[in-house]
This record gives sequence, structure tokens and C-alpha cells, in this order.
Amino acid sequence: MGGDWMIITRLRQMSLMLFAMAVSFIGFFQMFERTAGSFPSEYMILLGVVAVLFIILWSLLLKFQPYASQSILPCVLLLTGIGITLISRIDQQKGTHVGTRQLIWLCLALVLCCILVICLRDYRVLRRFSYVSMVAGIVLLLSPMIPGLGKTIGGARIWIGIGSYSLQPGEFAKLFIAFFFAAYLFDHRDQLAVGGKKVLGLQLPRIKDLGPIVVVWAMSMGVLVIQRDLGTSLMFFAMFVCMLYVATGRKSWIVIGILAFAAGAVIASRMFAHVDNRIDAWLHPFDAKVYNRQGGSEQLVTGLFGLASGGLMGTGLGQGHPSLTPLANSDFIYSSVGEELGLTGLLAVLALYLVIIASGLITAMKIKDGFGKLLASGLVFTMAVQVFTVVGGITLVIPLTGLTMPFMAAGGSSLIANYILITLLLIISNAANKPEPELTSDTFQYEALAVLRDHELKERAKSAAQTAKDDENQPRHGAHASHAAHAEDAEDAVQATQIEDAPTIMVDDASQPEGLYDAEEQDDHDEQGDWADWRDFAADDDSPATTTSHWPTRGAHAEQVEDAQNQAAQDGNAGTPLTPPAPPQSTPRTVKGGAR
Repeated sequence: MGGDWMIITRLRQMSLMLFAMAVSFIGFFQMFERTAGSFPSEYMILLGVVAVLFIILWSLLLKFQPYASQSILPCVLLLTGIGITLISRIDQQKGTHVGTRQLIWLCLALVLCCILVICLRDYRVLRRFSYVSMVAGIVLLLSPMIPGLGKTIGGARIWIGIGSYSLQPGEFAKLFIAFFFAAYLFDHRDQLAVGGKKVLGLQLPRIKDLGPIVVVWAMSMGVLVIQRDLGTSLMFFAMFVCMLYVATGRKSWIVIGILAFAAGAVIASRMFAHVDNRIDAWLHPFDAKVYNRQGGSEQLVTGLFGLASGGLMGTGLGQGHPSLTPLANSDFIYSSVGEELGLTGLLAVLALYLVIIASGLITAMKIKDGFGKLLASGLVFTMAVQVFTVVGGITLVIPLTGLTMPFMAAGGSSLIANYILITLLLIISNAANKPEPELTSDTFQYEALAVLRDHELKERAKSAAQTAKDDENQPRHGAHASHAAHAEDAEDAVQATQIEDAPTIMVDDASQPEGLYDAEEQDDHDEQGDWADWRDFAADDDSPATTTSHWPTRGAHAEQVEDAQNQAAQDGNAGTPLTPPAPPQSTPRTVKGGAR
């Protein structure tokens, strides 16, 4: 029954992947037939390679991460297909080749994802490199400021030039910063969760705990001021505040974060013209002065007209004019989708993002590891903030930020970074969905018994060593010393007999259940019940704590042992091994040492 269920599940997962591939191929075919009259051979080859790499990635996930969420990858595939279809559509109007380059970047991203799935079996190793991740993230974030390496495009210095190509290192910096934030907040969550004074129903944090958020706020403002990039600064600060809320559960951190960033943005708008222009274009997009100004609202208004021309169902693939909007294949890809696929296509795209984000949040809630919970929530919040800022900027909800839509916009660095982000999320979801071991299994019970027995033997050895040390400090005299020696020999003989009767447990191989009881000992265990496992436990317990227990009372058993030892001493048979008396009846009592 379990095998049939697994086969049905895998077939359903494969059907989702094949459906996403079919929809993407149909979109390419329809668009090229309307614009070029034929399907270009280079696109046919590249799409075939992409399909094979997606199948390989899915197969590797089934082998190395079998419990990973299977609803994320088909949504990512469909979003990527829609984005590259519209990028190729714009290429047909402009005579460019951005679509083929985007497919090559996609192949590279898929290869890196396959390597990551194979090599990174356990995401928790990332916690060991928390401060290394912090340094790497800061270096990547500030690398565009290096003279001769950084490039200014669109008024923002967030690019580095490598030959004829440009790379946006901030996309990779967000991953390393997320690693560091998750490790730092996991280690210091208790201190940050302590509340201070209560104001207007909110428990504010203590003044001395505001250090981390002040540092991250200063870093975000530095990115805003130096690199003139409102989107990156907003994304980093929002990611940290959301992870801080997950770590502490205090709403006051969110309020403080929103107020701090709003205050910083207002100050920056008064000091820097590029921030002020963004806000003016948002508040007065149709004003003639703002529209015709350098860096004004022309791009924003053109995108709005493109959305309006699409209507409910869109003009259809290949029948609109998305190339009229500046940066229609990157920053304004969402506007291009609205023009050719209409409001229906826009809502479908948002639904796909919603499925990915919801799956990530479910993973963050299910996983029990604190570092994994923070890392998953940080990665998901990063994507959610990125989607919100792009869609909100194009639809006049917030000012334009310069960020791009994950998986859809043209750009190799954004595509590779977001695919790595999704792969990390899949690896964490595998740990979250992995079934827990059966606690009632025989193997688990034997392992637990082995650990408890090992602890018992260590405590007994420690007690014996302490007794020997005390005897050395107090010399014996005359008949009293002789009597004590005979009594100790009798007691040692009793303990030796009991240890020989006890099950032999190898501490280094406690996971092996074999050899715990032989046949005779198993019969004795069945007759005496659990007393066979705990018969020597209470006799050596001398810790000061007390608790209620249902173990056999120590008094009656200890008195029987002492009577037997005294009788043996009188008869001159102290060296003869004694058989321990039968265990007394179990009665509730208060025992020293607590429950072990």
C-alpha cells in the first residue's frame, strides 16, 4: 500500500513538471508563429537542453532530497517560461538577442542547482560559516564602489563590469547576508526577545538590544546614499526586520523597523536628488513637468498605458507593443505581461508567486530547527519583498525601487541568485517534511535502554571510587576494621553477581539491538518485569534532590542485603558470592536523585 501511494505521488509530481513544460512550449510556439512565422532552430535546441536539465534537477531532488516540496519547482519553471517568452517577444520588435542569452543563463543556473542538491545534503553546515558569509556579503555589496570595476547604469552604481558583460553582485549578497542574519539571530534570540517598557500596547525592546537593528539600518542607508539604490536597501532592511520578528515574536520590532526606514527615506529625499525624483514621479506621475524631466515619470506612465491597453484578457502573445516601454524586458517585465496577457495573466503570475511563498512559509513553520526556520523565512521574505516592491512600483502603490521580478526579468545574476535561493528552500523543505523516527520501535527502545544503562554504570563507578577514597582517609582499627572488610567483600560480591547478570551493552555501538538479553536472562526479565532493568538503580543513588517515583522502595531491599552480609560475616563465608534477594513489591515513594 505504501509503495502504491509513493508511485502515485511521484506520478502526480511528474505531471506538474510536464504540464509546466507544455505550457511554456506552447507559449513560445504561438509567439514565434505570430511574429516570425516559424520556430527558430537556436531556440528549439536551447529549450530542449533546458527541459533535460529541469528533468535532471527533478530526478536529483527525488534521489537526494526525497521529501522536498514538489509544488515549488513547477511554479518556478512556469514563471521562467513566461518571462523568457516575453523577453523573446520584445527581441522580435527590437532585433536584439536577449532571449537566447537568458536561456544560456538559465542552463548555467540549473547546473549550479544540480551541484548544490548533490553537495549540500544538510543545510545546517551553513551555520558554521556565519561570519564568513557576513564578510562575503558585505564585499559583494560594496564591490561596485571599487574604481575601475563598478559601473553606473540607470543612475545606480550597483553593477560590476566583466568584459562586455555586467553583473549585479547585490543579488548574491542577499544570500550571504541571509545566512549571517539567520545564524546571528538564532544565537542571540533570547537576549533580543527580552522586553522593556510597554508603550501604546507594544512591548518595546531594551535600549541595549537595539544595536543590531541600528547597524543594519546604517548599512541600508549607506547603500541608499552611496549606490543610489532604494530597492536593495529596502530589501536588506525588510529581510532583517522580518527575520527579527520570527526570532523574537515581538511586533514592536516591525513597528521600529518601518518607522526607522521611513525616517531614513524622508531624510534621504531631502538630501539627494535621485531619491526626490523617484518620490515626485510616484506622487505626480501625470504632471507635465515631472513627465518631461530627466529621470521623471515617462517610463512609469508608459508602463501604466501598457497595462491599460491589455484589458482583461490581453492583446495576445505577439500582438501587443511592449517594447515601447523602456526596460520592458527587465524592470517593467510585469507591465509587458499585463499588455499581452491582460489582467488574467497578471493574476496568474501573482498566484504562482503566492504558491512559492506559501510553500516556503509552510516549510518555515514545520521545521523544528531554529536556524532552518530563520533561514527559510528570510529567503521567503526576501522574495516576497522583491515581488511586492516591483509590482507596487509599477502600479503606483509605492515609488519605483529598481528591483526586478524573480525568475522573469532579463539578467543573468538575478536569475542565478534566485534559482540558488529556491534550491536552498527545497533542501530545507526536505528536512521539514522528513518523517520522524518511530518512537515505539524496538530499535529505539533498545537504544534508549543502552544509554540509560551506561549512565547507571558510570554513576556506580563514580560512587565506588569516592567510597575507596574515603576509606583511605579513615584507617581501620582492630575488629571493627576486620568486620568492615568482610562486609565490603560481601557487598562487592553481591554487586559483581548483579553486574554479571546484567545485560552487556557496548556504549560505542548502542544503536545495535542484538545481544541485549540472552535466553535465560530474557526469561528472568519476563518474570521480574521492569525490575530486571532497574534492580541496581536505587541502591547507589545518593544525590540530594528529591522527587516522586514508583520504583521499588530502597529500605526493604537494602535491609535484606545488609542482613545477608552480616550473616555471611558471622558464618565466615564473606568471600562467597551472595545471591541477591527477590525484588520487593513496587510502591510509590519519594526517592533521592530525581527521575533518571
